[in-house]
Amino acid sequence: MSKEERLAQEIIKAVGGIENIQRIMHCMTRVRLTINDSSIVNYDKLHQIEGVMGIVEDDHLQIIVGPGIVNKVANKMAEYSHVPLGEDINHSENQSYKSQAEQLANENKKHYQNSRKQSKWQRILKSISNIFIPLIPAFIGAGLIGGIAAVLNNMLTAHMISGDFMKQLVTVLNVIKDGMLAYLAIFTGINSAKVFGATPGLGGVIGGTTLLTGLTDENPIKNIFTGEPLVAGQGGIIGVIFAVWILSIIEKKLHKSVPESIDIIITPTLSLLTIGLLTIFIIMPIAGFISDGLVHVVNWVIDVGGIFSGFIIGAFFLPLVMLGLHHVFTPIHIELINSTGATYLLPIAAMSGAGQVGAALALWVRCRHNQPLRNTLKGALPVGFLGIGEPLIYGVTLPLGRPFFTACLGGGIGGAVIGGIGHIGAKAVGPSGLSLLPLISDNMYLGYIAGLISAYIGGFIMTFLFGTTKKMRNSNKLGD
Repeated sequence: MSKEERLAQEIIKAVGGIENIQRIMHCMTRVRLTINDSSIVNYDKLHQIEGVMGIVEDDHLQIIVGPGIVNKVANKMAEYSHVPLGEDINHSENQSYKSQAEQLANENKKHYQNSRKQSKWQRILKSISNIFIPLIPAFIGAGLIGGIAAVLNNMLTAHMISGDFMKQLVTVLNVIKDGMLAYLAIFTGINSAKVFGATPGLGGVIGGTTLLTGLTDENPIKNIFTGEPLVAGQGGIIGVIFAVWILSIIEKKLHKSVPESIDIIITPTLSLLTIGLLTIFIIMPIAGFISDGLVHVVNWVIDVGGIFSGFIIGAFFLPLVMLGLHHVFTPIHIELINSTGATYLLPIAAMSGAGQVGAALALWVRCRHNQPLRNTLKGALPVGFLGIGEPLIYGVTLPLGRPFFTACLGGGIGGAVIGGIGHIGAKAVGPSGLSLLPLISDNMYLGYIAGLISAYIGGFIMTFLFGTTKKMRNSNKLGD
C-alpha cells in the first residue's frame, strides 16, 4: 500500500467514514473536508496519523499533509467516495429517512454553530479566502512562467541572447501566462459564485463583463460619475466579487418566485441583465475608485513607514497563514500589480516564511538530540525554503510554541530590511521564499535576497537564544 493510500484510508476512518464526508477538496498543503457531523470526528486519532502535520477546524476540516502528496491523498479519498473532487457526495440512496433527517439536523446545527463562532467580518474574510484557494496552483504556475518570460525578454534586450527562436519562446510563454492572468476576472467570478451559492457559469459571465470585450476607443462606455470612458477591468476583482455576491441574492430570489416551467429561461436572463447593467454603470466605477484608493494607501504605508511598516507586516503575517486568512491579500496584490506594475506588499509578507526557515534551522542545531523533531524538519525545511511554510507551521513551530513567536520576530527583521531598502516588488502573485526571485520587479533581486538572509539570520538567532527549552532539546517527542 502506498503512503497516500494509507493516509487516505486512515483519515477517512478517523473522520467517521465516507458517510460523514460531504465534500473533498484540497489546496497546496491541506486536504479540505466538509464534514456532516463534527461530533463523531476523532481529532486525537487524526493528530496521531503518521504524515498528518496539523489540523485546522473551520467551516471545513483542514488536514495538513504537505505539498506534493496532498493532491494524491485527496484524489485517493475521492476514489473511495466515487465522487469527483469538489462535488457533493450524495449519501441519500444508502440512508434511511431517519438518518437523512439526523444528517440534515447535524448540518443545520454545524452551520448555526459556525455562524455563532465567527463574526460577520471573519465570515467575509473566510469567503474571500475560499474564492482564491482553488486558484493558487494557477497563480504559481502562470506567475513563474511569466517570470521566466520576463527574464528571457530582459536578456534579449541586453543582447545576452538573441535569435527568432528565443523571441518566439518568450511570446509563447506570455500566451500561457495570460491564459490565467488576462482572464482572472472570469475565474474569480466562477469561484465567487460557488462560494456565494450562485450558478458558476453566471458568475463567470459577470466577471467577463468587466473585461468590456469588443469595445473600442471610438465606441466607449462612459463612466456615469466622471464622464470618462470606462477602462476594461476597472474596479478589478474586488468589483467582480461584490457583483457576484449581489448576483447570488438576485438569482436565489428569482428561483423562489419564477414558475418552475420557465425558471431556466427567465432566471439566468434577468439575473445577467440586472447585474450586468449594475456592474457596468455602478459597480465598476465605484469599485475602481475604491481599488485606486486601496492601492495608494498600501503604497503610502510601505513608502512612509519604511522599516517600521516592514517589521509589522513581516512579523504579523505568519499568524494569518496559520489561520488560513493570508489569501485575503490576493485581491490587494492583484490591484497593486494592475495599477503600478508590481505588488510591494508580497515581498515583505514573504519574509514571514523566511523567518520560520531560520527558526527551523536553529531547532535543527539546538535540538540535535530530539530525533522526531529532526525527522520532521528533514521533510519540512526544503519546501520552506521554496516558500511553502505550512509544513513548518503545523509540523514544527506551532506545536512547540516558542519557535512560532521567534519565527515571527525573524520575519519582522526581514520585513524591516525590505521596507528599509524600498521599491522591492513582485510583478505577479506567486510563492514566497526563493521561488519568488524570478518575479521580483525592476531587477531588485539583491534587495530581496538581503531581506531573505536577514529573516533567516533573525529567525535563527531569536530561536537559538530564546526559542527552545531544555525539555524540548532533549525530548524524544515532537510536541515537548
